This record gives sequence, structure tokens and C-alpha cells, in this order.
Amino acid sequence: MRKLLTPQKLLREQGMKVTSLRLQVLELFLEKQEPMSHAAIFEHLVALGHKPDRVTLYRVLSAFSDAQIVHEIHGTDGTARFCLHKPSLDRCPGNHPHFLCRECGGTLCLHEQPLPRVEVPDGTIIEGKQLLIFGLCPQCARHAGEADFLDSSKKAKRSRNGIKFGNKSGTYLNSMCSR
Repeated sequence: MRKLLTPQKLLREQGMKVTSLRLQVLELFLEKQEPMSHAAIFEHLVALGHKPDRVTLYRVLSAFSDAQIVHEIHGTDGTARFCLHKPSLDRCPGNHPHFLCRECGGTLCLHEQPLPRVEVPDGTIIEGKQLLIFGLCPQCARHAGEADFLDSSKKAKRSRNGIKFGNKSGTYLNSMCSR
């Protein structure tokens, strides 16, 4: 295990030149503590008053990935997200799945859950592995539940007018109310 490092020391330890953009990106990762896409990183840096070049930012993220400072997560939406490794580790612990919210795009590393072992044919060269769990995060699920409840209330009104929904008109509404 390595000692907690400052962004400057981390870059120097990896043999990387310390630049303003590299420091800004590392500080953002340390502040947010979550995987972020290139676009999200760019937007956060601009909001903080920085003026990053998009191509240079791609190069920084690529260099961080090559140096194992971050790892990439490829979502079902085709967007790559980058996650800072825990500073106390020598490198990415790897071997863990990720959760992607299909509504807000939020991504979480599920460090405590290892990937399953997969046997491949002899002679195969594995270049990577990834397990992506996707669905709705708790916040988006709450919003979706509220929307479902509103929709079910409309359906309940329609059922009172002689239009039934589902197998039993009350079951759907009751299940929505118990969330």
C-alpha cells in the first residue's frame, strides 16, 4: 500500500509532468469521488472557472488510464467514464463491477463485489473485463416511482369510469402506494 499522496506527488510518482490541467482533473476526481465522463469533467472544470481544451483533456484522461491512475468504464450508452483509483492502493483494484444509472448517467464502483471468474479457451489473450449493472439509482427510482404513482392515479380515475387496467383495477394502484 502506498501512503496518501497529493496530486503533485501522485503525478511525479508515475513519472508524469505536473501540469495545471492534470492537477485540476485529479483534484476534481478527489472532490467528486465518482466516475465521470469526459463531458462531465469538462463541464465541472468550466464551472470552476477553468478553460480546458477538449483534446488536451482527452489526452490527460488517456495518460491517467495508461498510468493506472484511473480506470475506464464503458457504459451501455457508449460513453466512457473514468474513475480515480483509491489513493491508498498501488493500482486499480480491478475485478469489480460498476452500476450505471440509465436516467442520470451516474456511475458507481462496486468495490466490495468481485467479478465472477470466467474460463476462456487455452491460447486466448484477455485484454480486459467488465461487468456493468444498469438500472435506476435511488434518486431516479424515487422520481420514476412518483411518476408511476401519478400515472396510476390517472388510471384509477379511468377505472372508476368503467375502464379497468391490468387484471384487477385496485392491485396496480395499491402496489404503487406501498412503495
